[in-house]
Amino acid sequence: MRPFDEIIGLAVGRHGGSDAFERMLAETRPSPLHVIAAIPDDRILATMTRRVFYAGFSSKVIDSKWEAFESAFEHFDPARCAWMTEERLDELLKRPDIVKNGAKIKSVLENGRFVMELAAKHGAAARFFAEWPDKDYVGLLEFLKKNASRLGGETGMRFLRSIGKPAFIPTPDVVRALIREEVLSKSPSGRGDLLKIQAAFNQWSDQSGLDLTSISRTLAMSVG
Repeated sequence: MRPFDEIIGLAVGRHGGSDAFERMLAETRPSPLHVIAAIPDDRILATMTRRVFYAGFSSKVIDSKWEAFESAFEHFDPARCAWMTEERLDELLKRPDIVKNGAKIKSVLENGRFVMELAAKHGAAARFFAEWPDKDYVGLLEFLKKNASRLGGETGMRFLRSIGKPAFIPTPDVVRALIREEVLSKSPSGRGDLLKIQAAFNQWSDQSGLDLTSISRTLAMSVG
């Protein structure tokens, strides 16, 4: 595993120099902690829902229907979503203007309750996510998988990145770079591999001062 400044050099060389590299990193740079912490609970639930529905569907289709989603789920008010009746769930399954997937629709109810629980304990759900230490990102992924609905794996990772939380995502290019750096020997397949990635990212972050998202993006840009 080489020092991260050498990996940055690879990425810079493959993407048109330092200025172009910095512009590409800036596109996905995480938000400051206070900005994440200020996200309203309804927007946390909305982002969870969008990511849940993206999984297995075209994001363009979901985006084109998003105004209808906002209306159908009462603008993702957590309390209203958390206590939807069976009759209300049945009505949603019949709506022609949203994606009629029963398990994913039910996840809005379950995640509404999850958001309310976080808000009750931390003052706001977003504050919980903002304050979770980046050096234990894998622990946060495990927490989401255990306590939220349909937010395991890459869906949870992309939810976190969507709210501005630093997050690595083992995309094919990132995995290729991690194998090149001998962090992994194959595509990650379980908790042990994620912990290996976390340890490498923590070391590279200490070396470079970069966040998990920027390290992830740099690794992806460093492969030919």
